[in-house]
Amino acid sequence: MTTLALADTRTLTGRSLRHVTRSPDTIITTAVTPVALMLLFVYVLGGAIDTGSDEPYIDYLLPGILLITVASGVAYTAYRLFLDLQGGIVERFRSMPIARPSVLWAHVLTSLVANLVSVALVVAVALLLGFRTGASAGAWLAVVGILVLFTLALTWLAVIAGLCATTVDGASAFSYPLIFLPFVSSAFVPTDTMPRPVAWFAENQPATAVVDTVRALFAQEPVGGDIWVALAWLVAVLAVAYAAALAAYRRRTG
Repeated sequence: MTTLALADTRTLTGRSLRHVTRSPDTIITTAVTPVALMLLFVYVLGGAIDTGSDEPYIDYLLPGILLITVASGVAYTAYRLFLDLQGGIVERFRSMPIARPSVLWAHVLTSLVANLVSVALVVAVALLLGFRTGASAGAWLAVVGILVLFTLALTWLAVIAGLCATTVDGASAFSYPLIFLPFVSSAFVPTDTMPRPVAWFAENQPATAVVDTVRALFAQEPVGGDIWVALAWLVAVLAVAYAAALAAYRRRTG
């Protein structure tokens, strides 16, 4: 982006973030479902789940919960973008000397900030529930980097949903499959405990590679090839979603 586009993006992101800070319940709501799932699996179901290791179940569970947190949060991006389009705000911006991609980037960066806050809240609750890690600062930075990339990839998918939806419910509903995806992965149980067709899907979808990478970083274990598989998935989804979102935006705003 040019200097002008960066300035426009910064201004529009500030506007969008102000809306979020005026209704912090959206961030709290995003964190409620993952926290409820943690409580359910740790205190109700966790005792019956054998992960094949001696680590506390909360340590095994947390990486998948973080992905669900992000998947829940990006729905608000689709929702807010849809409302801006329906309310005519985007048309008003187009009548001003504003770089066109800045409107979308403002929503994306707002999603990134809001989701990282939600993730921090979930990690704080996990610590209260007994999560512990000896991960180094570098490992934590790697975890944050992967979650940032994951958030950007899903947020650009949310932008497509916000641009293409015809109703508010349709704009938000796209996130349901994304929330469900970690459940069919290594997030809650080892994939080798699943029926073979389900295990094959779980082992070859992006959530498993991301979860296994984050779990290894927290456990101070070698990440192996999982990190490259995770990065390949995330970069590919991000690139395709970004291109598709720009094309949808051009069609929608003509």
